Amino acid sequence: MKSGIYLVANDLVINQGIALLNSIRLYDPEVPIVLIPYDENYHDLFKIISDRYGVQLYENLDFIKRLSANLQEIFDSSFFARPNQFRKQACWFGPFERFLYIDTDIIVFEKISDQLAYLKNYDFICCDYQHKGGIKNVFTNKILQEGVFSEAELLDIFNCGFWGAKRNLLSESDLYQTFAECAAHLEYFDFSQKTSDQPIINYMVLKRIANRFNIVRRPGGAPGSWAGSSHFQVIEDKKLFDPLVNQPLQYLHWAGIRIMPGCPYWEMWKYYRYLHEPNPPLDADLVPKQSQDYWQIYKRRVKSFLNRCLVR
Repeated sequence: MKSGIYLVANDLVINQGIALLNSIRLYDPEVPIVLIPYDENYHDLFKIISDRYGVQLYENLDFIKRLSANLQEIFDSSFFARPNQFRKQACWFGPFERFLYIDTDIIVFEKISDQLAYLKNYDFICCDYQHKGGIKNVFTNKILQEGVFSEAELLDIFNCGFWGAKRNLLSESDLYQTFAECAAHLEYFDFSQKTSDQPIINYMVLKRIANRFNIVRRPGGAPGSWAGSSHFQVIEDKKLFDPLVNQPLQYLHWAGIRIMPGCPYWEMWKYYRYLHEPNPPLDADLVPKQSQDYWQIYKRRVKSFLNRCLVR
């Protein structure tokens, strides 16, 4: 297949997967989509998304397991908060000659596969303002102090939830060599917020892929995409608008934000999640159980503490 979209997911993110795929299919009924299982618990998710959206399963599951295990072993599997995020590296070796990788905590507002056209002129694309926040959550100042990258190169850091590239641009040995370099220089990377793949993948792209392009640098600029930005405006057709660049959003990413009632742009996410369901549940029924129980747990702990104080 010439082009398509990869997802990495499991049964724990069924609702996010449905919201994302509802948005993709609303604007693009035909683009091929392939699931890379995050772990072995993906069958319920895959049944839903294959039936509803025509999502296919990555063919070589043994390769995914081997690749992920080998990459994790370079660091020690206990090093990363979410080591299975490295399964997305199977994108380089899948069926698509040109591909987008999209995290499930995203919804799109256009025919997002059109962004693959940039790969006619570039080998790697992204579309975010991660670089505006500096190098935190990716690198430490050591990366500059030791001359690994220049300040200009660091302007190309990106969020690993949305990017695109060409198949076989990197080899399996390239991945192993890059990960070994990173494991030998942990002081270069900022893992303080429990990021897993983002620092390593940024290092790999900056080191090994020179012909790259961040779509926000196109003529006329591009809208933001992070749900933590409070200035986006709701417009017709259930889309968002960025007044800073006078453009509608291409996609919205809840990176680092738990999607639940009360979170930024909750109503927008809920709309796409229940796009084809006439009677969406009430927000109160969508609060994660552990969040519903938190207050009760807190009250029990306070009561227990006060009782102990009275006994004394």
